[in-house]
Amino acid sequence: MTLHRLLAAAVLLASSAAAFAAPVGYTIDPTHTDVLVSWDYLGFARPSARLEATGRVVYDAARPSASSVEVTLPIASFDGHVDRLNQRVQREDYFDAANHPQARFVSTSVEVKGDRLRVSGELTLRGVTRPVVLDAAINKAGAHPAKNAPALGLQASTKIKRSDFGLVQQLPNIGDELEIRIQLLAVAEAGA
Repeated sequence: MTLHRLLAAAVLLASSAAAFAAPVGYTIDPTHTDVLVSWDYLGFARPSARLEATGRVVYDAARPSASSVEVTLPIASFDGHVDRLNQRVQREDYFDAANHPQARFVSTSVEVKGDRLRVSGELTLRGVTRPVVLDAAINKAGAHPAKNAPALGLQASTKIKRSDFGLVQQLPNIGDELEIRIQLLAVAEAGA
């Protein structure tokens, strides 16, 4: 290995380590992020839908409690794999996408619980804001070879009652509880 390559590798390694020594801001990569929602359908099946996500994560590896998350979910991106369902949930009596085009989660605290994180925050859906707690874990934090930047992967899950947000259509036949599972990739912002 030439001296030039050795120095370049040392600088890259040092800058990568420094990036994780303090809070780092990351932008969510919507092409590699999945937000999956599932529900009970008359006891026969558990269908699911996917939503796109954009937003920002600030992660402090040294002090995870100083971390934060802000996520926006465009309601128009709801994909329940059935065109008729996708159209129905946009209506005023469901998500009311014309008046509430997005759902939004903003964290209020992050706690370390063993090897997991408890991310508390507020979810706003259909104009109603309620507290929500995500059970989360870091998949990986490190250099992303294709993005040429530090990246952060995490997974999270929670359960909410749709009736808490005014989504009461077809209760109790269609389950009230929604299970939300998230696989998220975020890439460090320029200068991080």
